[in-house]
Amino acid sequence: MGNLFCCVQVDQSTVAIKETFGKFEDVLEPGCHFLPWCLGSQVAGYLSLRLQQLDVRCETKTKDNVFVNVVASIQYRALANKANDAFYKLSNTRSQIQAYVFDVIRASVPKLLLDDVFEQKNEIAKAVEEELEKAMSAYGFEIVQTLIVDIEPDEHVKRAMNEINAAARMRLAANEKAEAEKILQIKRAEGEAEAKYLSGLGIARQRQAIVDGLRDSVLGFAVNVPGTTAKDVMDMVLVTQYFDTMKEIGAHSKSSAVFIPHGPGAVRDVATQIRDGLLQGSSANLS
Repeated sequence: MGNLFCCVQVDQSTVAIKETFGKFEDVLEPGCHFLPWCLGSQVAGYLSLRLQQLDVRCETKTKDNVFVNVVASIQYRALANKANDAFYKLSNTRSQIQAYVFDVIRASVPKLLLDDVFEQKNEIAKAVEEELEKAMSAYGFEIVQTLIVDIEPDEHVKRAMNEINAAARMRLAANEKAEAEKILQIKRAEGEAEAKYLSGLGIARQRQAIVDGLRDSVLGFAVNVPGTTAKDVMDMVLVTQYFDTMKEIGAHSKSSAVFIPHGPGAVRDVATQIRDGLLQGSSANLS
C-alpha cells in the first residue's frame, strides 16, 4: 500500500538504503519517506542499528599441547553515518567477524600455557577487540565490546586438573591437621606440667599446715596439762586421726581403703615406727 502511494516507512533503530535506478542515493532515517517509484526510486534494503551479539567458539592448542575451546562474545553494531558502507561492502558480517576472531585467538593462545590462558583471558579479549575494531571500522561497523566468556579444556584435562587441585588441598589439610595436633599436644603437656606444679605446691602447703597445727596442738596441750610429754600428745593426736579416718571410711559404702593391721592398739605401733624413723633420720644427718 505504501508503494502504491510512493511512501515507505522506516522503523526506529533502523535505516533504509535508497537507490535510484540501482544506484545508491541516500540513507533514510526512521519515519515516513516519499519514494516516487515511477522515477526509479526504491528501497534496496534495511540495516539495523541495534546492538548485536555474536558468540564464536574457536578450538585451538596451548603451548603445553592442550586443546581448548575458547568462546568469545562479540558485541557490535552498524554506524548510522556509515550505513552505506555497512550495507554494500559486506555480504556476510557475522562470517567476517568470526574469521578475524579465529585468526587472533589461534595466534595468541598457542603462545601461552594452559594456566596462563585462564589468567590472561582479558588480554586475549583485548587483542581480539583491537583487531576487529581496526578491520570492521572500514566496513561501517563499531565493535562495542569483546569478552572471553568461556575456556573449555578437554574433559580428561579438566579431570586431571581437578585431581591435582584436590591432592594439593588434601596435602594442605593434612599439614594443618598435623600442626593442630602438635599444638594440642604441646598445650596439653604444658597444662599437665602446670597442674602438677600447682598440685605439688598445694601438697607442700598442706603438709606445712599440718606440721604447724600439730606443733601448736602439742605446745598448747603441754601448757594446759602439766606433766604431759610431747610423746603423749602425739599418741593422742594419732588416735584421734585414726578414729576420724575410720568414721570417713564407714560413711562411704564403696570405699576401697584398707588398714592393716586393724585396731586401736595398732596406732601406738604406727606412732613408734614414725618416731623411730624420724630419730634415725636425725641421727644420720648428725653423723
